Amino acid sequence: MGAENGEWIMHGLEWDDPLRIRSAQELINYVNEVGFLPLFKNEIDGFSVEEHTWPQGWWSGDPEQDPWEWREEIARSGKVAYGKFFDKKAGFISLEWLPHFANYRRDGYDFDARYEDGLASFRSKRIMDQFLEHEELYSNELKELAGFGKGGEKNFPGIVTDLQMQTYLTVKDFRQRKNKKGQQYGWSIAIYAMPEQIWGYELVTMAYKEKPEGSKERIKSRVKEVFPWADDRQINKIIK
Repeated sequence: MGAENGEWIMHGLEWDDPLRIRSAQELINYVNEVGFLPLFKNEIDGFSVEEHTWPQGWWSGDPEQDPWEWREEIARSGKVAYGKFFDKKAGFISLEWLPHFANYRRDGYDFDARYEDGLASFRSKRIMDQFLEHEELYSNELKELAGFGKGGEKNFPGIVTDLQMQTYLTVKDFRQRKNKKGQQYGWSIAIYAMPEQIWGYELVTMAYKEKPEGSKERIKSRVKEVFPWADDRQINKIIK
């Protein structure tokens, strides 16, 4: 997705292209095949959901054709991880590759150890502390509980994005908010959770036995294997 001549343009495949991804399950299969995939077009040609889907399907509201709707279904399924994992933008990571991203992005630290070593901010800790008592939280609930409401701490979206980039948080689901009577209303919003609470500590930290730099090189090598035209600068920008 990009601006061309003042208009937003979606890049993708024709309706009848046999290589087009046609459903949420086909997208899950493709993510598992390649290992990880940003949602939108970036500097590496072909390395996005956007470029493998039908452009007119986006934001149509049709769950059969709309990749924006598929992302909700996929996050809910737990079959792959979804969050802002690539250059602070959304994408998917297979469960095979999630441990390598966790090892590399966390630099071998669980969050508490990172904070104790002075490598995480107090505002990040206020957010992560909420998951000591809650397995999942609506984004608006998390914002209030962590003290980012009116007159409170600032930059909630930026800090939550950073925590996703570091793989300490992921999007577990999208749901409508509930009023005081328990009735749902409005647009669906993100439900956040720690990956460990979804897939278990053992799976998420499986690659901790390897040096973080080793996981980084595995990820870079996988991008080059699937998208051999990508250069180091492009890859580093997307996976850093």
